[in-house]
Amino acid sequence: MKKIALGTAQFGMDYGINPQNLQVNNSDVSDILDFATNNGINFLDTAPTYGNSEEVLGDVGVDNFNLITKTRHFAKDSIIQNDIFDFISDFKNSLRFLKQKSIYGLLVHSADDLLKPGSEKLFDQMIQLKKKGLLSKVGVSVYSSNQIHEIIQRFEVDIIQVPINILDRRLIDNGTLKTLNIRGIEVHARSIFLQGLLLMDKEILPSKFNKWDSLWGVWHQWLNDNKISALEATIGFALSIPEISKVLVGVNSICQLKDILKAVNYELPGMPESFFSDDLQLLNPVNWKNL
Repeated sequence: MKKIALGTAQFGMDYGINPQNLQVNNSDVSDILDFATNNGINFLDTAPTYGNSEEVLGDVGVDNFNLITKTRHFAKDSIIQNDIFDFISDFKNSLRFLKQKSIYGLLVHSADDLLKPGSEKLFDQMIQLKKKGLLSKVGVSVYSSNQIHEIIQRFEVDIIQVPINILDRRLIDNGTLKTLNIRGIEVHARSIFLQGLLLMDKEILPSKFNKWDSLWGVWHQWLNDNKISALEATIGFALSIPEISKVLVGVNSICQLKDILKAVNYELPGMPESFFSDDLQLLNPVNWKNL
């Protein structure tokens, strides 16, 4: 299970498109983490913007895990000194909430923040925290290959978190993942379920996704023809990509985590080319509110 990492947004807030994905209570979080530990999962991904996720994790205990957290979103067009003060305060709070003296990684949550004037000040502070032993690796969460290529030209990042799923092959097809692998950068895959959209039955998809009805038809027909579940397909696809170091999955029960672990060894059959998409209205959940 070395490639599987747990995303923890659901530990601090309701998350995803499925209305059943409610915030997990602390007792269930503790049970999920115990089960994860017993099954070789030792990576957790969190953020201050995930509600009270960091506090919940600190309360239940996460000493057995490598932890990644993130920066806030900086609203201004440039990074100024007050942002640096806020960043340092946020990081101290994260360590306090998580009840840790140090963590594995710290990511800039919005890649655009590393492309603003003054961003070198922010990155320099991250490097200082690394030199002090408060974290092991620095990185960034991105949405596009353009962001990736611009960032790696400017900064020596250790980790890049990318969106990738069985619908979205952009970073594979344009060679970006190979570039990152050659540079020795850890790639962490998020959004492999597209916030749960890929796991939903066609009949219960929200109507705003009807414009991709032909795509869903191909998807569900392929699943039926090959007698596999959407979970097996989405997990199998992400784990099959050799350049990916970690695959982030979010769960709200031990049952869901058990199902994921059952699916990890599934060998994926060939996929129809007509299933892949580069439509950012669909692939980037930020755009869903405009549908």
